Amino acid sequence: MKSSPARLNWGKQSQVSPIELLQREITSCTLCKRLVDHCRSVAVTKRRAYRDQEYWGRPVPSFGDPNARLLILGLAPGAHGANRTGRMFTGDSSGDWLYKVLHAAGFASQSTSRSSDDGLQLHDAYITASCHCAPPDNKPATEEVARCRTYLEHELDILPNVQVVVALGKLAHDNYLTVLKDRRAIATRAAYPFAHNATHATLAPVLIDSYHPSQQNTSTGKLTESMLLDVFRNVRSRFR
Repeated sequence: MKSSPARLNWGKQSQVSPIELLQREITSCTLCKRLVDHCRSVAVTKRRAYRDQEYWGRPVPSFGDPNARLLILGLAPGAHGANRTGRMFTGDSSGDWLYKVLHAAGFASQSTSRSSDDGLQLHDAYITASCHCAPPDNKPATEEVARCRTYLEHELDILPNVQVVVALGKLAHDNYLTVLKDRRAIATRAAYPFAHNATHATLAPVLIDSYHPSQQNTSTGKLTESMLLDVFRNVRSRFR
């Protein structure tokens, strides 16, 4: 497991862009001991199919176009997906589904995402997560999501062109609404119920919900490729 960069001081002058500075801070985060320990443990034990690969094994930074109008908010890195490859939604079945659809909708340069150096680029889209560490059983604790929310708040502040947020799953939906509630942009989360392709157009940025492209949802037919593609076609119709 490669060493992570030291936590940066936001008050110091730097030639690094605010987005890159934030992503470096995310990668070096140690606020949640349970999650940090789990990421490192998985990187040592590995999955048999990847035993010859070096795992990333730490918080996964966000990925995409800093001028994006679309912000995609997921749940958390997969233990043997992004926690292995070091890039959001890369190296597992969820990423296979997401990038295939993003490519079809014109947001990704290619339809597959296998490794962090495979040349994939996002156009007008940026992917982040509610929790940047892979949690045990894909279930981060409430307090862990709350600690990581600071990074989402920073991203909303320093991504200048975001017009639409796509929440992949109920947890991401609730997390984004919590940011808005904390900022007093909304009075209650209850006024914005979660449903697939539900569009909350009165919010700024607009919130569009989607079922998460998890294996559980895609293998049971709860989420189909056409359903997911409809979400991103909806996104394009909302751009100003």
